[in-house]
Parts: sequence; structure tokens; C-alpha cells
Amino acid sequence: MVMCDYFSAADDDTAVRVLDEPGGPESSMFDVVSLKGIDPVIAMAQLEAILTGCSYEEASERPRAGQLLSSPEAESAFVVSVSDTLQEALASAGHSLLVGAAGEWADIDELRDWGITADTALEVLLLLSGLAGRARSTGLRLFCWWAL
Repeated sequence: MVMCDYFSAADDDTAVRVLDEPGGPESSMFDVVSLKGIDPVIAMAQLEAILTGCSYEEASERPRAGQLLSSPEAESAFVVSVSDTLQEALASAGHSLLVGAAGEWADIDELRDWGITADTALEVLLLLSGLAGRARSTGLRLFCWWAL
């Protein structure tokens, strides 16, 4: 299964340094949410489209949306940025918005293929919303450590 650890860091260089240690970002050094199968490119752009009302294409073309920050030659793990727009949407989303988005998000192919239900999607959204809110309050950005 694909491992996707979402975490906050001060900048791209700090985020990429998580690759120096095996196993991804350490919770003693970073605020981390571990999610299996929630990829930082397609699933996150779909989520941004749902939360902000834009198209998937617009969300996927935003600066930092699923941008590979580490070496493309890496064979085991990568660090990918999360768009500032998605981070802000998650940080500011109220519970009712997350509940409404969970069902629609769970219905995308990438989540449905992993067997993710609306209830599970809501749990993920609540975790990501908390992470985004904590990052925003401390001036950090969101990233994903993606291990194949």
C-alpha cells in the first residue's frame, strides 16, 4: 500500500530533508498525519476542487499543487507540496462543509478504489483540517511524504 504522510514544515528545503531519515517525517519533529492511499496529486486536487468550487483542472494547475520537490530519480519516497489554496480551504472549513465534502470526495475513483467510504473520508478530512489549521497558525506549509 502507498504511504502518504502529510506534514507541516517551514519551507521546501526543510520538508525535503525528511528523506534523509528512513520512514518519513518523525512525529517528534513534525506535525504528521499518516494516511494510506490518499495521494497528494490527484486526490488532493479533487479535494481542492470540491472544497473551493473550482474545476479539477484549475486545482491541479495551482502553484504548489502536487509539485514534486525531491529528486524524480528517487526510487522509494518523494516529497510533494500541497497547494496553499487547499491548505487554506482545509484550515478554514467548518465541520458541516467537511461533512458535505466527504461523501463527494469518497466517490472519486482514487478513493473508491481503496475502499474509502464517506465516513472514512470525513475522518481523513477532519485530520487534514486540523493539520492545516495548526500549520496556518504557526506560519507553516503542508507537504506530503509519499512512499511507494
